[in-house]
Amino acid sequence: MKIALITGSCGLIGSESVAFMSDKFDLIVGIDNDLRSYFFGKEASTSWNLDLLKSKYSNYTHRNADIRDFDAITKIFNEFGNDIKLIIHTAAQPSHDWAAREPFTDFTVNANGTLNMLEATRQFAPEAVFVFTSTNKVYGDNPNYLPLIEKELRWELPENHPFSKNGIDENMSIDNTMHSLFGASKVAADILVQEYGRYFGLKTGVFRGGCLTGPNHSGTQLHGFLSYLMKCAISGDSYTIFGYKGKQVRDNIHSFDLVNMFWHFYQNPRIGEVYNAGGGRFSNCSMLEAILICEKISGKKLNYTLSDQNRKGDHIWYISDVSKFKSHYSQWEYKYDLQNTLEEIFEGITERV
Repeated sequence: MKIALITGSCGLIGSESVAFMSDKFDLIVGIDNDLRSYFFGKEASTSWNLDLLKSKYSNYTHRNADIRDFDAITKIFNEFGNDIKLIIHTAAQPSHDWAAREPFTDFTVNANGTLNMLEATRQFAPEAVFVFTSTNKVYGDNPNYLPLIEKELRWELPENHPFSKNGIDENMSIDNTMHSLFGASKVAADILVQEYGRYFGLKTGVFRGGCLTGPNHSGTQLHGFLSYLMKCAISGDSYTIFGYKGKQVRDNIHSFDLVNMFWHFYQNPRIGEVYNAGGGRFSNCSMLEAILICEKISGKKLNYTLSDQNRKGDHIWYISDVSKFKSHYSQWEYKYDLQNTLEEIFEGITERV
């Protein structure tokens, strides 16, 4: 039997992984205990997605377990053993601001939880491919020291800058910078995944995501900005932009395109590899640009305010250079641009309302 094990299986990337892998594996084992509702409230709960996964995919089985509980995790691994061929670890506490509220919770979920998953893999499924969803926040605020130019709707790099054409590559330092506590806990997890590859020889891949998005995102103010932005455009709720005049730039990758990267890695895995994984120059926008698109799709004006106070460690400009991944997996390509993605988000939200 060929099994894929997916943590955070009811979240954005987890549920996309279930959908993508369902016809490629005999069994999909999902691990999720809806901690997102604890982090961000009932409106961010992923319980609706669990019901959908159970009804839609006959080979999906669910385990309501906490990745911080090593005994619970090892019990699951022991149950399926070497039949586990792929592990996609997406479960996390994903917010800058929330991490500062409960640093111990943030760290134990992101770092200790990842350690539990890696050690269980080493003990029970050492031949499996281990995919980890890291974050561009491992680079801290180093991107903010780039020589950015203010334009009408966005910050941008000079055309002659090395990062201007393709974005920020994996050689940017993760040291001597402010990460936020969330970024620090993800750095710990990121390095652990690399180390379990290089030290123990496990087939591990680290994917440092830009803004991950898609129609299955339960967006809130503290996490999931495109989803939450569109939700506010539809509902008329007020949206607050924190700092940088609303001109901060993010690259946005659709959950399908990211999981397709995982699939390519699984088919030809490497040991302890690291990739930047975002929308790159193909799919990126400033906050102000995103608002204009959301207003056009929804047919409504967004009720928003600008705050002078930016979030600590937040990026002014971040676009991922995915050239390294493309050089290793030349068959991979984007499917969803920003317009397609936001149209899907709009349709997904209106269907659930």
